[in-house]
Amino acid sequence: MAQERSVRSTIATVIRVTSGNFLEMFDFFLFGFYAQAISHAFFPAGSDFASLMLTFMTFGAGFLMRPLGAVVLGAYVDRIGRRQGLLLTLGIMAFGTALIAFVPAYATIGLLAPVLVLIGRLLQGFSAGVELGGVSVYLAEMAPPGRKGFYVSWQSGSQQVSIMTAAALGFALNTLFAPAEIAAWAWRIPFFIGCLIVPFLWYIRLSLEETPEFQRRSRQHRPSTGEILTVLARNWGVILLGTMLIVMTTVSFYTITVYTPTFGRAVLKLSAVDSLVVTFCVGLSNFIWLPVMGALSDRIGRWPLLATFSGLTLLTAYPALVWLVAHPSFLAMMLVLQWLSFLYASYNGAMIVALTEIVPVTVRASGFSLAYSLATALFGGFTPLVSTWLIQTTGNRAAPGLWLAFAGGCGLAATMVAYFLAPAASTRRAHHLAS
Repeated sequence: MAQERSVRSTIATVIRVTSGNFLEMFDFFLFGFYAQAISHAFFPAGSDFASLMLTFMTFGAGFLMRPLGAVVLGAYVDRIGRRQGLLLTLGIMAFGTALIAFVPAYATIGLLAPVLVLIGRLLQGFSAGVELGGVSVYLAEMAPPGRKGFYVSWQSGSQQVSIMTAAALGFALNTLFAPAEIAAWAWRIPFFIGCLIVPFLWYIRLSLEETPEFQRRSRQHRPSTGEILTVLARNWGVILLGTMLIVMTTVSFYTITVYTPTFGRAVLKLSAVDSLVVTFCVGLSNFIWLPVMGALSDRIGRWPLLATFSGLTLLTAYPALVWLVAHPSFLAMMLVLQWLSFLYASYNGAMIVALTEIVPVTVRASGFSLAYSLATALFGGFTPLVSTWLIQTTGNRAAPGLWLAFAGGCGLAATMVAYFLAPAASTRRAHHLAS
């Protein structure tokens, strides 16, 4: 009975800590899902391509704020505590989402509309800069010995619930409203829903307790912001290595989730409903494979999974996209995206926990968040923009596969460096899952 209560308590804690992560990612995904409608509402231009590029540039601008959020908010989390940091990031994200949801269109208030939307995206990016790191570190510190991979995988798992929810709402909108109505105003409905659930998420996050590991360290010594920044600077090599590991994750993730609806409609000429169904199934596939591979990394090690699936991405991403654009259909898109989902989730299930293990403990939240934010800001966040530009410039509709292959190469190279050149103690600690 006591063991059963402990299991229920652990599950409840995982849900509470990842609930805010759900909202953060839900709001981010909505911007990508409704990129075409947002482009027409806030960024009118001479062509659909120019309008869409302006929208994706604004989407990517939010990622440029992530490194700043990682340093500023990450230092706060490492100094004040995991719980307080997670409450702060939720509040900032909610404000940014409200801006995007309620700002009138360009036709109503002119240039003020895109400016306010950009501010909303910057606030979202600033908050998200530490949200993923804060959640991952919290889960790593509360996980039982030998189960870190499984527990930390639920950080990414909550993102997949966001994808499925956003895709399901998109499917409902396309069923209930005409395309003209969605473009005019109905695209805002999911953003309104995101705003409405904020009070509930805030309430359940208030019940979080501080992790025992952080409490033990803080009783011994609570580092100042200056000390945290000094440790970060001293460990720049680890941060850079972590950034390269994450390139594979973030490029793959934004390709198969945020960019998929646009790719399906604009490139493959499939219906919006077809693209959203595929996106939902990608989220479901990710949700299944992430904890499976996280648990597998607890048994066989992080590095074998990282090397295998980054290598497969390098070798197969572009050929898979070539085949898809040659046979554009709902079934073909489903098959290719499920394969890419398997590669992403298998890699990410091991990568997130490996990063928490190689970052110095005193800057675990800020170091993790900075590495993740740099990878997202420099590579992953601009994936929709880069993919759209590559297709337009080269005339090759499979060109996004080259971007994915590049990301796979980054992940494989970083894995090899981490395993063979990292200090022996760090390598062994990240290699053995039961650490």
